[in-house]
Amino acid sequence: MAVKVKSITLWRRDTENRPGTLASALEPLARAGANLRVVMGYRFAGDDPRAAVELYPVTGKKSTAAAREAGLSASSIPTLLVEGDDRPGLGHAISRATAGAGINLAFMVGQVIGRRFSAIVGFETPADAKKASGLIKKATGRAKK
Repeated sequence: MAVKVKSITLWRRDTENRPGTLASALEPLARAGANLRVVMGYRFAGDDPRAAVELYPVTGKKSTAAAREAGLSASSIPTLLVEGDDRPGLGHAISRATAGAGINLAFMVGQVIGRRFSAIVGFETPADAKKASGLIKKATGRAKK
């Protein structure tokens, strides 16, 4: 199967770094029956006492209201979801293609479950994300199986 690249909107909340923060952010969404595909919770580096919660997707009235209740809002970080069959070198192909075009990544989080590869990739500008989408499709289509 070919690698698919899709523009997505992460929902985000900056918060205190303390026990239970992630659970409290997810609770309203769980009550609303939201089916999340991406959940990230992490603290900021160094001595910064803050953390962030990011998730995807938030769709429909109930999930959107629940996300807002949890203090989440649509992030302005241009983000792509990259999915497909796993094979060696996909992460390298993505990072090489974007670097070769002079595109700086804001972040990249990837994982493999079974035989499927999934990554979310954030960019500094919408133009970078749009350009990277085509580059990623081209680069991962050529990655060796």
